[in-house]
Amino acid sequence: MIIVDDFVAPRCEGVLDILYQDDDLLLINKPSGLLSLSGKNPLNWDSVHYRLVHGQPGITPAFPTAKLPHRLDFGTSGVMVVALNAVAAKQLNKQFQAATINKRYLAVLAGWLPESQGQIRAPIAKDPALFPRVKICHHTGKAAITDYVVLQRLTQPQRSVVQFTPLTGRTHQLRLHSLSMGHPILGCDLYSQAHSEVMADRLLLHASDLYFVHPTTGKPMHGHSPSLFSF
Repeated sequence: MIIVDDFVAPRCEGVLDILYQDDDLLLINKPSGLLSLSGKNPLNWDSVHYRLVHGQPGITPAFPTAKLPHRLDFGTSGVMVVALNAVAAKQLNKQFQAATINKRYLAVLAGWLPESQGQIRAPIAKDPALFPRVKICHHTGKAAITDYVVLQRLTQPQRSVVQFTPLTGRTHQLRLHSLSMGHPILGCDLYSQAHSEVMADRLLLHASDLYFVHPTTGKPMHGHSPSLFSF
């Protein structure tokens, strides 16, 4: 997530939609270009958390007790789970820490991937010199594993629609793993080459599916947000 002192997020006109609601949690659809949490810069007050706590006038009510055990990058859109009380937040945090919550993403990558499916194993480490970027480092990096399947190959120009299933949850994992294959995510402002950034007006990365256990009932839950990418 891009949160640095001199970064000012552009105004996000997208609406935060509620996909599911009960007494303990929400499933929401986050628009691209919206911070998950408000930044330190006073100009970065608008965020998922701010909109939930204060409500979106005429769109959604306020949820003053909302907590975010789950976050998405500024440019990433898609499904997020929100806790509505401390007990639910604690239980969901445990699931995320134990890596028992499964996530799927859709992305559009520059070029055609040579293989129709595969697994990327490339450890990721902080890069203090280029914060908020991270880097692939086989000496100090933490294990990072991503499965992928090519869903569609597009032409004029050549692009690949890919479903990602991250098996670990490192910062910017999907962006960096895509780049490591030589096929950056289109619209990426941090890691892609200039030509791929101008091929899209947003980061073409969308959290489509989230599988977890309800923090109170113990029932399996599936949150789904269809992609709005147009080709």
